[in-house]
Amino acid sequence: MEALSGVLHGFSVALQPINLLYCFLGVLIGTLVGVLPGLGPASAIALLLPTTFHVSPVAATIMLAGIYYGAMYGGSTTSILVNIPGEAASVVTCLDGYRMARQGRAGPALGMAAFASFIAGTFSIVALTFLAPVLANVALKFGPPEYFALIVLGLTILAYLAEGSMVKALMMAGVGIILSSVGLDTISGSYRFTYGFLVLSDGLGLIPVVMGLFGLAEVFLNLEGTLTQEIFEKKIKGLMPNSQDWKDASGAISRGTILGFFLGILPGGGAIIASFTSYALEKRLSKHPEKFGTGVIEGVAGPEAANNSAAGGAFIPLLTLGIPANPVMAILLGGLMINGLQPGPLLIKNAPDVFWGVIASMYLGNVMLLVLNLPLIGMWVKVLKIPYYILFPLIILFCLVSSYSLNNNIGDAIVTVVFGVLGYLLKKFGYEGAPLILALVLGPMLEESLRQALIISQGSFAIFLASPISAALIGLALVLLLLPLITHKRPVPHLQE
Repeated sequence: MEALSGVLHGFSVALQPINLLYCFLGVLIGTLVGVLPGLGPASAIALLLPTTFHVSPVAATIMLAGIYYGAMYGGSTTSILVNIPGEAASVVTCLDGYRMARQGRAGPALGMAAFASFIAGTFSIVALTFLAPVLANVALKFGPPEYFALIVLGLTILAYLAEGSMVKALMMAGVGIILSSVGLDTISGSYRFTYGFLVLSDGLGLIPVVMGLFGLAEVFLNLEGTLTQEIFEKKIKGLMPNSQDWKDASGAISRGTILGFFLGILPGGGAIIASFTSYALEKRLSKHPEKFGTGVIEGVAGPEAANNSAAGGAFIPLLTLGIPANPVMAILLGGLMINGLQPGPLLIKNAPDVFWGVIASMYLGNVMLLVLNLPLIGMWVKVLKIPYYILFPLIILFCLVSSYSLNNNIGDAIVTVVFGVLGYLLKKFGYEGAPLILALVLGPMLEESLRQALIISQGSFAIFLASPISAALIGLALVLLLLPLITHKRPVPHLQE
């Protein structure tokens, strides 16, 4: 009953005209972000975060959340029509979606992507509604040792599920923790790793770092490549999938929804892992696996359901534990903290308007996305024709202006450029930016929990083994670290096209 009364309160908040407007703006911008190649939800949220400082925390969070799950919807449009994923989670949709478009079935592919996204997104929100309060109550039993162990496990899972080398992912997490210690030590009051630079006295800002790693670096990488803009331009018609399409796709939608939700909860799992895993699962379960990659609708429905369900699942650890499951959630965590809110088990008590208002807005936003996506496909096709030589300079300009406008400090813009170059080099050498960002956000919490636990135990590390919860979490982290050495196998299977 607590969940139902909370949702009713949330709808009373979300249906206020100003919050409804920001929900609509969020999902509309999110869809556009998903449609445009080279822009991702992480960089878009980082770009728009400064614009939310003058509105209420509820409206700000509703809009930023809408951008995230809206981008999951929009990414399928470019994958199907252009064979270029609008964002990373829609890479797999290219394999069969574009083939369907080449066969004159772009309409059913786009329609199924929209309906699968709506079904999966709605399921994840319902699950979020009922699971979040339960997990928040469990999290109230967590003290400093448990939080330290939970963060260690989260960073370990992220490294374990990394697309590239696990060693490289652990290295990036280590760099992120070191970077998180730059600035003022809140306990001793001394400056660390500032080297006399005033801009570093408050630490490295999350937004300049994110815009550099995910915004500028992506632009530099795309400019180096040869992105083509060949849009498949047959007349798009028949957006409603037929009965055979629904029969073929129903199982894929169900499996992708459940799989995506639970992978979304895991730190480091997220929409990308969910969509790839769903595609691999459907190919393995199919009676005709050889047809995957030639234009089967299951190859569109499963991954699209999985990435949208994962987007909803990612909000559970953020809202209940204060632990971001992916870089986008890390930026949302930063946005909430800037607005004076601390995500975690007490959020539901201290800020029920934000907690339940955001959840209720996701129901409304999901309906808005379904209504928006199908009629606006023609407009998105026109947007896709914007030349890259116009689009990319605008992205660079927005990144630099937004960084500067945070504190009217040129130093923040310089940090963005430095991390843009660094991010480009990291991508070239196969290092992922996600572990660095998550560690940068979680680093202060990790350090604070460690020091508080050691103060309580008078310097004894045995406190982490004395608590059954922290001992179990640390034990699981060790298992994940040692497992690849034992099995000599990659933790995430590669897809065979």
